[in-house]
Amino acid sequence: MNRIKTVLLLGLLTGVLVAIGGAIGGRMGMIIALILATAMNFFSYWYSDKIVLKAYRAQPLEEHQAPRLFAIVRDLTGRAGLPMPRIAVIPDSTPNAFATGRNPDNAVVAVTQGIVDLLSERELRGVLSHELGHVKDRDILVSSVAATIAGAIMVLASMARWAMIFGGSRDDDEGGAGILGLLMMSIIAPLAAMLIQMAISRSREYLADREGAEMSEDPGALADALAKLQSANQAHPMQSAKPQSAHLFIVNPLSAKGMANLFSTHPPIEERIGRLRAMGGGSGYSGGRGRVNVAPPSPPPPPGPSAGSSTSNRPGGGGKIDWS
Repeated sequence: MNRIKTVLLLGLLTGVLVAIGGAIGGRMGMIIALILATAMNFFSYWYSDKIVLKAYRAQPLEEHQAPRLFAIVRDLTGRAGLPMPRIAVIPDSTPNAFATGRNPDNAVVAVTQGIVDLLSERELRGVLSHELGHVKDRDILVSSVAATIAGAIMVLASMARWAMIFGGSRDDDEGGAGILGLLMMSIIAPLAAMLIQMAISRSREYLADREGAEMSEDPGALADALAKLQSANQAHPMQSAKPQSAHLFIVNPLSAKGMANLFSTHPPIEERIGRLRAMGGGSGYSGGRGRVNVAPPSPPPPPGPSAGSSTSNRPGGGGKIDWS
């Protein structure tokens, strides 16, 4: 099912790209856009995860930097029968997380510094199980490709607006759309890309919530985490968040109030929490409830005892990791 979903998504987004090319440059613009879309589909399949991680300045973590975090992920992947993903930290104080990669063997789970500062270990375990639910469902490729191609659509739509300002497209023999067509395309194309993202994202969040709750055997942990994340992101939206990749995150990193909520790529948090509460407490995970502190990469510590000390939890801070 997810393979079919991927093909449909790529086809729809490719069609939007070609339509914009036609609006800007007529038949020749469509041919160029088709070539660009084909190359981008190939490129995004292999490199979309790297593009997204670089866009958010995510830095890979080694196990010696966050042994407990790795232990949680290793336990969850063992329960789900998944390979161990790479783990990265985003130097941002707004709490959030996402998973990316083209398949479970190439998956990356990225967490912000803010989320490990805010959540208890139990709640962070719930969030990580949700992200691994995306990995298990194999929809991380869909999300990563959507983010990459939606970004290209935004760029081309901007080009269409500039073409309109500077005299419109070649609308005679070349079959261009003219000024009116460019205006409509510059508005409709980003909207179409957003609707495609929204259609795929809302259903996958519910599925990942369920997969994660079953994986951790503690639906309440994820429900508690979602409530905290929603409140924190509404108070302080992520400044570095981009609309074309917002659907990747566990909660919407953008400020969306009033009518904007109707076009959110995420389902209502209240509905997600309600579904998780209805699942019950499972077997009741009884792991630690202390906070998990993760710092960006630093040189490996020298040999010797490593229990205990810590440094600042601020984004960009270095030093050892304290799990006490």
